[in-house]
Amino acid sequence: MGLPAGVYRADHVGSWLRPAAVLAARQQAASGEISPAQLRDVEDQWVEDVARKQIVNGLLSVTDGEFRRAYFHLDFLEQLDGVSVTRKIQHGSPPVLSVTSKLAHTHPIQVDDFAFLQRALAKVAPESRATIKVAIPSPTMVHFRGGRASIDIVSYPDLDDFFADLAEVYQKELDSLYKAGCRFVQLDDTNLAYLCDPRMREQAEARNEDLRTLPKKYAELINAAISKRPSDMTIGIHLCRGNYQSQWFASGGYEPVAEVLFKELNVDVYYLEYDDARSGDFSPLRYLPDNKTVVLGLMSSKKNAPDDKQAIVQRLRDAAAVCPRGLDQLCLSHQCGFSSTVEGNRLSEEEQWTKIRLEVEVAREVWGEDLSQ
Repeated sequence: MGLPAGVYRADHVGSWLRPAAVLAARQQAASGEISPAQLRDVEDQWVEDVARKQIVNGLLSVTDGEFRRAYFHLDFLEQLDGVSVTRKIQHGSPPVLSVTSKLAHTHPIQVDDFAFLQRALAKVAPESRATIKVAIPSPTMVHFRGGRASIDIVSYPDLDDFFADLAEVYQKELDSLYKAGCRFVQLDDTNLAYLCDPRMREQAEARNEDLRTLPKKYAELINAAISKRPSDMTIGIHLCRGNYQSQWFASGGYEPVAEVLFKELNVDVYYLEYDDARSGDFSPLRYLPDNKTVVLGLMSSKKNAPDDKQAIVQRLRDAAAVCPRGLDQLCLSHQCGFSSTVEGNRLSEEEQWTKIRLEVEVAREVWGEDLSQ
């Protein structure tokens, strides 16, 4: 049956450690020493560099490393009309977003960044058959952390209207990306994974969420958000348990959401954390339909120590034993990106690329030289 377009046996979630020059330029821009345009010039240089490094190190899926963002979700969501940041990050806690007026999508958010990466990839790797992937936060990120209390009741007395408007702004962003030439979008979602954590489930119940229906509600929201995408646009979803300076925030196997995740969510590929015991066993993969793919995050982007090659190979085979079509439905990645926030995880750039080269080596050993098959 093969892989969905743009998915590869050696894959990745999307964010890369920010080069020192990008970090310095962001600080200069924040203090007013350089202009936003000058900051973008610096980012352009290093986005081009990271596009080249992804190809050189064996990957066929290319992102801009999220070099233009401070946080994987905040920089995107705050550009939606009606979304406000009510508290900046403090001591590693996540930002609090609130909906203060009606939601609207008044301009494309990622199109300029996608277009630049398209030009950069053509420049640094003109013969490459790589796919450009655009990673954006899942629409559930606007709801879960605050719930009903974070959504203006005057603008949205009925939450069904809120979910409908939220889906519509995503439909418009996907449409703008498609028209620009993008054929792969990844939704980064912490919330379905957080609903696997007993402590976070208790917190959600304290916000009066119905945990019997909330996963289905989120599946309906995501399905509505992607419902108008053309048939040749691949949609992936990454489930994350937190990734801030090598820290994590949630634990628990996928069982509480697995049936909804695999049977009701209309995405093409799942990027799932499986780097340690926090993620549980592979039994939830029994719900995987035979027409979908899972990119198993068996390797760690949080640790600078090398991953155990033979242990990764064995775990791939263990997971394959649960899937309807075995190894053919699986790919390999690290559990998350290397820099979900601007600070990045606690390893060096060279350690990052060493890990990627090992991943490519493992994938070739397991599936063969052609990582697109």
